[in-house]
Amino acid sequence: MTTIQEDLHYEGGPAKGDLILNILLGFTLIGLPFTIGAIVRAIWLRFRITSRRISVCGGWMGNDKTQVVYSQISEVRTVPRGFGAWGDMVLVLRDGARLELRSLPRFREVETYILERMNNRSSAPSNKSVEGFAA
Repeated sequence: MTTIQEDLHYEGGPAKGDLILNILLGFTLIGLPFTIGAIVRAIWLRFRITSRRISVCGGWMGNDKTQVVYSQISEVRTVPRGFGAWGDMVLVLRDGARLELRSLPRFREVETYILERMNNRSSAPSNKSVEGFAA
């Protein structure tokens, strides 16, 4: 059995600045829902970005796990937050589904990394032949 090496680019949770800003906003009644959302993200949301895939663990108690390989991604959209210190990223997949990465630290660096991997996958020659199922 051959194992393929994965290089880790980023592993961790959402930006700490997002939590701090939302806690400060939580002192107002209007900002309270945002504070609760930031606390839930800080506790249970985890990102893992490697040279082969992007993994997101989140949801209630961190039970929702999603993995995407770079060949499935058709578009990357980003929005800066916190004066550009962190940002939100949406990965649009080839089947039309979307994967959101909220409060991602170093999001510009991660976006560049993902785009490089997408370009490497699309420019690599494919020597594999596709075979169907025999009837």
